[in-house]
Amino acid sequence: MTFSTEALDLVLTGGYRRALDFFELTKPRITLMVLVTTFVGFYLGSHSIPEYFRLIQTLLGTALAASGTLALNQFLERDADAAMERTRRRPLPEGRVQPTEALIFGVVLTVSGLLALWLTVNALSALVTAAIVASYLFIYTPLKQKTSLCSVVGAVPGALPPVIGWAAARGAIEAGAWALFAIMFLWQIPHTLAIARLYREDFARAGIRFLPVIEPDGRSTGRQILTNCLALLAVSLLPTLLQVAGYLYFLAAFLLGALFLGCGVGLAIAQSSGAARRLLFVSLIYLPVLLAVMALDRIPLQ
Repeated sequence: MTFSTEALDLVLTGGYRRALDFFELTKPRITLMVLVTTFVGFYLGSHSIPEYFRLIQTLLGTALAASGTLALNQFLERDADAAMERTRRRPLPEGRVQPTEALIFGVVLTVSGLLALWLTVNALSALVTAAIVASYLFIYTPLKQKTSLCSVVGAVPGALPPVIGWAAARGAIEAGAWALFAIMFLWQIPHTLAIARLYREDFARAGIRFLPVIEPDGRSTGRQILTNCLALLAVSLLPTLLQVAGYLYFLAAFLLGALFLGCGVGLAIAQSSGAARRLLFVSLIYLPVLLAVMALDRIPLQ
């Protein structure tokens, strides 16, 4: 009886660990960010009273597609992940999940998410999601080994989740959706470059050609950060000008943008790990606070 109980405990423990490994393949924190931005796009694109059932369907389909895409990304980058200290303990590099398992898992989730959006929401939201999947896996991922422009290319699929939400709510992609896309696009570049500056030795070992890796003196990195922070400060004011959000949002966007720009200036001048860490920290505060105020101060569309 004791042997059977111990064997059952071992099986359950092993199954739990396996489930956690597959869950880790979905990069839950990034998936959560995708869902938050999708929700904001849906909410801002909705009429006075959002269709909550459609929202749930949208988030479910998006969660499946995002989780599958991120799992497939880890399948494609398993060798690079094994070379980096920050990623070598992921399930694929450590052999806790086999490549074929990750491939099947990722394909099933991604296809399920796209079908769910197509069949339960609308074709446009599914098409936007398919564009994210294709550009992230087949353009951005291979470009990371070839050119520093990968961070600009990668910002495109990263900026599209709020467009999924808007398309799901409206059945169209309008000026407000493109404003959200531009905010997300411009935010990502200084955010990504700050990460690349902090871990440039790690990325160099994996052959990933982010700008701080191929240009160690930091001048071009500083220019890129400043240019995008300045553009973000201006573009983040568009939701008020487009009557998507009110003047409380306008004030918050200006103050947050000024703070973000200040940290960008700090990194451009100092070129230090400390300055990069501050910029990264502020970027992680900037986006959720900006989106929260935008949602709270939204102007319902007709």
